[in-house]
Amino acid sequence: MSSLPPAPSASEIVALADEEGELPPSPPPAPRPRSSSAAVVLATLAVAFTLWATQDLVLPILLAMFFALIGNPIIRGLQRLYLPRFFGALLVLLGGLAAAGALGNQLIEPASEWVRQVPREMKQLAPKLRDLTKPMLDANKAAQNIARAAGGESTSKPVQVIRTELNEPYKVLTATPRRVASVLAVVLLTFFFMVYGQQLQRNAIALLPTRQQKKLTVDILTSIERAISRYVLTITVINTVLGLALAGSLYWLGVPLQEALLWGTMAAILNFAPYVGPLLGIIIMLLMGFVAFDDLWPSLLPAGLYLALHTLEGQIVTPIILGHSMRLSPLVLILALMVFGWLWGIIGLLLAVPLLVCVKLVLARIEGLTGWAKLLE
Repeated sequence: MSSLPPAPSASEIVALADEEGELPPSPPPAPRPRSSSAAVVLATLAVAFTLWATQDLVLPILLAMFFALIGNPIIRGLQRLYLPRFFGALLVLLGGLAAAGALGNQLIEPASEWVRQVPREMKQLAPKLRDLTKPMLDANKAAQNIARAAGGESTSKPVQVIRTELNEPYKVLTATPRRVASVLAVVLLTFFFMVYGQQLQRNAIALLPTRQQKKLTVDILTSIERAISRYVLTITVINTVLGLALAGSLYWLGVPLQEALLWGTMAAILNFAPYVGPLLGIIIMLLMGFVAFDDLWPSLLPAGLYLALHTLEGQIVTPIILGHSMRLSPLVLILALMVFGWLWGIIGLLLAVPLLVCVKLVLARIEGLTGWAKLLE
């Protein structure tokens, strides 16, 4: 008997059938389920409501992280001088508190004096504003007279009901301890973020399963932390220089030194909120000029100097120092200011830009999300 040839193996049968086209093509992978638009909108609204409802808890944490990001580059510089991180963080925190206390001590007297003088100064300011708006008021009255003569407007006026609300003293007494506790919480959290933030980050990365994921996460977090720290510190220095330049200009115009420092500090703080902050600053400078000077053109000088300094800073200094990587779309920036201002008030306006920069840097370093980062530019 002749021996039969050996039977082909299963892998050979599959390979032969694949070459002859007898096997059907493998089905494509099932698409990932996507959330509906309604679910995304509801989730966004839920997050926004949670951030608004928990602002007493969230804002101290965000402010502490903001101040820690400002101090981290200084602490790293002190570590290069062989100073332990604990003592470096303590030195930076105490130095910041001392500087804030010295500045507050210089500003509290002119600020309280302006608060006391506001009613009297506004009475003196009313005739000046009336003279400036007299042509528009006369034109408005003429238009109203023409409308009455034509019978198109009724002379009757609706009755207005004015409601007044008394500010009860116990509300102030109960709010003061909460504000003091919030300030202490920000100070303590800032110190702990500066000292133990890196250790907490390392412990969280240690939970990742593979070495490659750990290395990639460390690279991303390190680059983001350094970029954000550099950005926040740079913006703080630029705004401080802007405030000092405005204070020096006002002092040159004859404004007392303490009041000039008050307005310079105001300009530095408002400049953290682009567009909205400088607009408020120009309005305040206009009012201050009308109060401080009697003639029209000298009254406009403080606002003019503020506008010139802000234009120089916003169009030349900041773009040259930060470059294109940190630039944000004006439309996205205005929307962020509106959202965070609605959620958290003045603190939200100050934190909107750093938070938006954080989001942009994170999106730019995650594969598949770089398009969203370009959307923010």
